[in-house]
Amino acid sequence: MEGNFLFDIDEVMRNVEEAEVMSLFFPAFRKSLIIDTRTNSTDGPMVRLMSMANSPQERARSIRRLRPGFPRLQNLVLIPWQRYVGSLIELGVWGKVLARIEATGDDDAVKALEAALDELRKIERDELVAAISGKSYQTLWSARD
Repeated sequence: MEGNFLFDIDEVMRNVEEAEVMSLFFPAFRKSLIIDTRTNSTDGPMVRLMSMANSPQERARSIRRLRPGFPRLQNLVLIPWQRYVGSLIELGVWGKVLARIEATGDDDAVKALEAALDELRKIERDELVAAISGKSYQTLWSARD
């Protein structure tokens, strides 16, 4: 699950610092953490763990449905995370995300972000157990072949 795909941590950090709306997605277990930092007089930022979308357009539509009081998205930053969830913290990405949410002053959003991290860790752990035990996985070749 710890992919050795090329990625630029500086670019990830810049996107996290600047994006109004981002989707940090985990292909290994098909989940996305959606973070919408926009606020208005009635709604604070949104932090939500969702199933991974099939396309950026599908994700933009789902956010528009969830946040009808906000203007149409001008951009959506998509950040694929091919590494372990814990590496978000180790590489400093989680700290940047948390700082963005804390800067809004919305305690509920901070709690939602903390809950999302706990849930991501649980999903990842369950996926690793399933891979080791063979649950939901099929052997491509066996030792007997």
